[in-house]
Amino acid sequence: MWTSPKRAEARAAGAAPLAASAAAASAAAASAAATAGAATRPASAEAVLRRLEWTVIRRLDGLLQGDYRTLFRGAGLDLADLREYQHHDDVRYIDWNLTARLDTPYVREFTETREIAGWFLLDLSPSVDFGSGSVSKRELSRDFVTVLARLLTRHGNRIGAVLYGSGVEAVIPARSGRLQVLDLLHRLQTLPAPTRSRPTDLGVLFQGAQEAIKRRSLVFVVSDFQSVPGWESALGRLALRHEIIAVRLVDPLERELPDIGMITMQDAETGEQLLVDTHDRRFRQRFAEASERRQQALEAAFARAGVDVIELDTAEDLVDALLRFAELRRMRSRLASGATR
Repeated sequence: MWTSPKRAEARAAGAAPLAASAAAASAAAASAAATAGAATRPASAEAVLRRLEWTVIRRLDGLLQGDYRTLFRGAGLDLADLREYQHHDDVRYIDWNLTARLDTPYVREFTETREIAGWFLLDLSPSVDFGSGSVSKRELSRDFVTVLARLLTRHGNRIGAVLYGSGVEAVIPARSGRLQVLDLLHRLQTLPAPTRSRPTDLGVLFQGAQEAIKRRSLVFVVSDFQSVPGWESALGRLALRHEIIAVRLVDPLERELPDIGMITMQDAETGEQLLVDTHDRRFRQRFAEASERRQQALEAAFARAGVDVIELDTAEDLVDALLRFAELRRMRSRLASGATR
């Protein structure tokens, strides 16, 4: 059985166009992937954390040379400098008195502290169970969150999480320490799978985060962003108060379908099935075009909300993705210092 994380819409008969819905991007999963995830007892939270500490965090320490400050920048209260406003700056830091005197907008810069609160908004809806290879999007999300949470907590910072399944399932208050990472990891591994009752609505997740996160924080939104429309405005409101990094989970088969003949695509949330012919070159082309349109729509939504984005691919080494994240943070740091793009 081939599995689709979201609803794939197509008209009947060979050359019918593929609907460009959020479902289309995740239309095919290999039957081998479905059977490969056969019932095995999940590793304990302690075992998973130890594995990641040895295989990922140790490598990052060497590659980043301990450049923790570049990755996570805290907020401060002491005024350090004034500089001209750049288009990416937070308007709340504009110095209106100096702006009025010089007739040019200036912003205040503050001495940074290392203490920050990191929050993870985790989409655990059925679509993240998809994976065409040995790693599913859910497993990739778990490993990414564990590594980032450990990097934060071992420097004394607090981490919390909001877990979304068919709705906001749990809020884990922000605390520090290795035990907090283990508690979060345990909750991720033991949270019951959501029922196929209704489609994913990330707007509910962002609204729950607004209520749960009281102080300005560094917020990671980890999701495949396959949701009903309307979440963009809620993300924008959240970004007005917090520093947001959107972590998009993707799989190679969400971009392009292979030529493997007749397959059954199944909606992971409703169970609805659709028989399609991947041997049809025009069908595969329409699928790729629909995926590209969705990619562009997501990029535009993130740009409007003013959030940074990093993609996690199930076929990619997690260390490579985290190094990309580090480079993203360095670029943000340079821009905040007044550099040009």
